[in-house]
Amino acid sequence: MSAPLTSDERQALLAKRDLSVDLVRVTCVLLVVVLHSLMLGLEVRPDGGVGWRNIVQDQPWFPVASWFGQLMPLFFVVGGFASWQGWRSTQRKGGDGADFFRARLLRLGTPAAAWYVLVGALVLLATAARLPVPMAQLLAHGLGMPLWFLAAYLVCQALVPLMIRLHETRPVVTFAALAAGVVAVDALRGATGVQEVGLLNLLLVWPLVQQIGFLLADGTLGRLGRPALLGLAALAFASVGVLGSSGLYSPDMLDDLNPPTLPLVLIGVGQTALFVLAKPALDALMRTRPAQAFVAVAGTRLMTVYLWHLLLVIAVAALVLVAPGVVPAVGTTAWWLARIPGDLSVLVMLFVLSLGLARFERGPKRVGPTPSTPVLVVAGVLAVVPPFWAMELGLDLAGFVWGAAALGLAVLLARGRRDTVVRGQRSGSATR
Repeated sequence: MSAPLTSDERQALLAKRDLSVDLVRVTCVLLVVVLHSLMLGLEVRPDGGVGWRNIVQDQPWFPVASWFGQLMPLFFVVGGFASWQGWRSTQRKGGDGADFFRARLLRLGTPAAAWYVLVGALVLLATAARLPVPMAQLLAHGLGMPLWFLAAYLVCQALVPLMIRLHETRPVVTFAALAAGVVAVDALRGATGVQEVGLLNLLLVWPLVQQIGFLLADGTLGRLGRPALLGLAALAFASVGVLGSSGLYSPDMLDDLNPPTLPLVLIGVGQTALFVLAKPALDALMRTRPAQAFVAVAGTRLMTVYLWHLLLVIAVAALVLVAPGVVPAVGTTAWWLARIPGDLSVLVMLFVLSLGLARFERGPKRVGPTPSTPVLVVAGVLAVVPPFWAMELGLDLAGFVWGAAALGLAVLLARGRRDTVVRGQRSGSATR
């Protein structure tokens, strides 16, 4: 085990990072937890059955609020920034694309494999306990909803070396080609009415948004003046409004998320422009020790928080089942006020849970030499298929079993055969 970092070593490490980007990444994940808590309201129906309502999405203000509250575009932007830095670090150490992807697969796949095993066991216990059918379905199917991110992010990570090379050689052509592909897929889905066609945009929308992160990382966006950034943000959000009011797209970014569509790209542009405008203030904030400590603690357990938060959100919401009268009726003023202690309790429980689970984010302690490209391709497919399946069809007990097996095998393949100590993986976030 490596010795703890000294104060000087810690400061040197912090100096190499853009802490405002780390702050945004942490904030995005924590706000996803809060938003999912707001969106899930369990209630006991007059007939004694259990149902759930997404009361927030029913509010008239929600579509416009979702332009700023739908944070996944911004997360992929800062993920692109981090990937740029990670790829440069890999190159400086003499590594190649296989080394880069192997490290990302291990950091994402290891906590995901653990999640499939442990949550699958919990769902099995819940089924054996004969919970009300709607509750059991919510556990089995609802828990798989956030897993789309794992599939999309792994695809983006696999493409990072290629997309950075294209960004450096043909940035305008690359951006235009991806954007044209997004529009073409949206048009084909609209013309045919086949929603599954839109899944092709998983290979276009998120890599395109990642390219915006490259513009942030190479300093292009930072060189824009304040008027240009304000104009870019205004144009992006106005375009979302026009597309939403045209009937071609929903103005609600939650509806436009899966499958992803063009408005999400525009949201990413607008949110990034606002981030660059706010960056001087965020940089000043991140020079304070409390902010650095917060990001250091939260940043090493982001994947744990993301994977496990919905289970705890459901557990808190389920108080209505075990203690009728404790949770106010969904949609009432008292219910909205109860979201504050409810959200805080979820965040506290996530921190406690992460004390035992965050170690999976560091990946295996020992790995062998980087496997061959064909082996990594197989490992990547094994890691992507289970979350993609969960996104489209939900999860049942069988899904947990084969998903755990596939992800576990993906991690084993990526680790390689001969045990050697992993260099540079003793700390850091799974999504770094």
